[in-house]
Amino acid sequence: MQARLKTPIKEEDVRKLNVRDIVYLDGIIYTGRDEVHIHALEQAEHGEKPPVDFKGMALYHCGPIMKKVGEEWKLVAAGPTTSSRMNSLEPKFIEKFRPSAIIGKGGMSQPTIDAMSKFGAVYLAITGGAAVLAAKGITKVHGVHWFEFGMPEAIWVLEANNFGPLIVAIDSKGKSMFADIDSKVKGNIDKAKKMLKLA
Repeated sequence: MQARLKTPIKEEDVRKLNVRDIVYLDGIIYTGRDEVHIHALEQAEHGEKPPVDFKGMALYHCGPIMKKVGEEWKLVAAGPTTSSRMNSLEPKFIEKFRPSAIIGKGGMSQPTIDAMSKFGAVYLAITGGAAVLAAKGITKVHGVHWFEFGMPEAIWVLEANNFGPLIVAIDSKGKSMFADIDSKVKGNIDKAKKMLKLA
């Protein structure tokens, strides 16, 4: 299945997506890596709110390259960060802030898969090494928060138009494309070992 979705994404639309579906996104997406997760969760512990509302939105694991032209920021490149960096933080982040989609590369841990299943979110994989291509789906930079953490660690507010293709690598039903691949690889290794023993 192929879907074109606009943020904020309703949970019912998230629940319709399955592993290996193709998604294109329109609307606002936020970037957020380690520092964003850490600082947002710390604020929540003190009863404070982050500067943006992540509910129903897409959080992109990305440290973009930006340049300032006059008073406006322009996006140069927007390649994905390896999502496993956020494994220890993502389950709590999903529970607390309820994003509908996490965008990144490389997959995420079982606790994150469980949180996505419980709260209604998906993991959308984007091709690594295609930072300039990814930037073509971003039409405007609306602003930046927490720039004091540095350009790659800030929250960038981006306008997406037909951003993708993104593949549903983890769906809200607890299915993971990465787990399927790992299982097949393990099966092939087991078969190879048996063949070597017979030879």
